[in-house]
Amino acid sequence: MNREAAEGGASDGAAKIALIGFGEAGQAFVKGWGANCAARTWVFDIKTDHVDATVREAKRADYVSLGVTGCASPAEALDGAALVVCVVTADQAGKAAEAAAKRIAPGTFYFDCNSCAPGTKRKNAEVIEAAGGRYVDTAVMAPVYPKMHKTPLLLSGPNAAEGLTALAGLGMDNAKTVEGPVGSSSSIKMIRSVMVKGMEALVLECVLAGRRAGVDGMVLDSLDVTYPGFDFKAKAAYMMERAMTHGIRRAAEMREVALTVEDLGLGGAMASATAGWEQRIGDLAIKAEGDDYGKLADDLLAGLFPAELFPKEDAV
Repeated sequence: MNREAAEGGASDGAAKIALIGFGEAGQAFVKGWGANCAARTWVFDIKTDHVDATVREAKRADYVSLGVTGCASPAEALDGAALVVCVVTADQAGKAAEAAAKRIAPGTFYFDCNSCAPGTKRKNAEVIEAAGGRYVDTAVMAPVYPKMHKTPLLLSGPNAAEGLTALAGLGMDNAKTVEGPVGSSSSIKMIRSVMVKGMEALVLECVLAGRRAGVDGMVLDSLDVTYPGFDFKAKAAYMMERAMTHGIRRAAEMREVALTVEDLGLGGAMASATAGWEQRIGDLAIKAEGDDYGKLADDLLAGLFPAELFPKEDAV
């Protein structure tokens, strides 16, 4: 596909879209794009190669339910695509770029939406640009629900302005460019995550420790006095659910955050500790049920301390 076709592809109803990764973000984008766009979206997700047949079939069912074309390889998804959107876990972003470079057509946009360190994004850009693709550092700046394809995005790098126009053709008009080279938008995303995911890890440690000690209610009530309007119990339930549902993915992101901070000469200890909590909770593979922080905490404690059949109740 030539450069002109790639530039016009986003608004061309017949143009093929390649989507690499079909987890929460990929599915949210497709839902937002709508059925007509889904019909021209070709998808590859690594879970279709999983050793567990249940995992493979569940991912194929996701393809069918949203009306996209599932592919057996990244090359199949990319063949003839006008633009590529990559939404994989942070630890797979480099491999995804390398796989895409083997088939990407000259002039095709490659939107790297993965939560990676600026240095990782620059390496990915080199791979894609060497193959003739047009790399766009894309930072997803909020949870993809409820806004789906309207989720705020930051684009940076030499192809950001043209990439913005391409995304607008998909209705993704809540994106904006950031001045600077590849890595600029990701720096904002990564450094913001020090706070956002760090708060999540602090809540996990605070609530689980409080629950074990039987004083969680008093602790959270006292925090509401110190920080009026935050509603720590509701926020605790939300943050625990996020870690239970996406802990492994968040841990991969936070390792990239730690790398970002380390590259800036600040060590990255807080981000590394956050990654540890996210990984620990994600590895439990406990389904989050309900919005009662106490129930979620008890479920997590039962997983962390399986020999204790009855975690301590809140005594306050």
